[in-house]
Amino acid sequence: MPSTIADEFQDGLKIERTALFLDVDGTLLDLAPRPGAVFVPPSLIDSLAIADEALGGALALVSGRSLDDLDRLFSPLQLRASGVHGAQTRFSPNNPRQADEMAEGLPRKLWMALTEVLFDFPGTFAENKRYSFAVHYRTVPMLKQRLREALQRLIAAYADLQLDMIHGHSVFEIKPRGFDKGKAIKRFIEREPFLGRVPVFIGDDVTDESGFATVVSHGGHAFSVGHERPGVSFVFPAPENVRSWLARFGQQRAPT
Repeated sequence: MPSTIADEFQDGLKIERTALFLDVDGTLLDLAPRPGAVFVPPSLIDSLAIADEALGGALALVSGRSLDDLDRLFSPLQLRASGVHGAQTRFSPNNPRQADEMAEGLPRKLWMALTEVLFDFPGTFAENKRYSFAVHYRTVPMLKQRLREALQRLIAAYADLQLDMIHGHSVFEIKPRGFDKGKAIKRFIEREPFLGRVPVFIGDDVTDESGFATVVSHGGHAFSVGHERPGVSFVFPAPENVRSWLARFGQQRAPT
């Protein structure tokens, strides 16, 4: 059974040997009613900068948010990152972002059809991330099942697009098949400065489970937040515990 505190594992994660992958919403940041309403503590930006330097750059954000959104949240930092569940990737802060070779932007006709579906679900709203459409229902949780069924019918009506639907915290996300967080992490660990290090991924929900599976299959460690997830070694009670852990972890220094 995973521990509820990862502090005891801290000494086993040596800075010079670790590649750290971090989900954002529900992991580094507390959830909010709307994605734009999250609060980013200034101390977290400091902790990320310190940890990134201590890890020699072997730190990447792996999020459902777009890279533009991540840069806005964590400004002035521009970290290595994967956005929109693996559809976007920035392998180096100095290099332009890349789209996953399997990722294609979703068509406008699907967005318009989704908008029409949501007329029947007041209190919900959708985000167009180009590579995925996220439908949030945090303020109307009683609509969850009916909304799920309506979105499944929408996906079936556009079967030619080969769509998947993933479920996060009070959000359903429609995306093309072929990319996920696990594949994004694999692309990072195949190149410097991640190559040859022990991969560690911290996430909080179902959308992170492919990432957990990837790091474990590569001899690494998976930590979850709030709830136990398949393959995890430890469970952080809440994002504030992750932030505290990250601050302490980043204070390590590789031997010279």
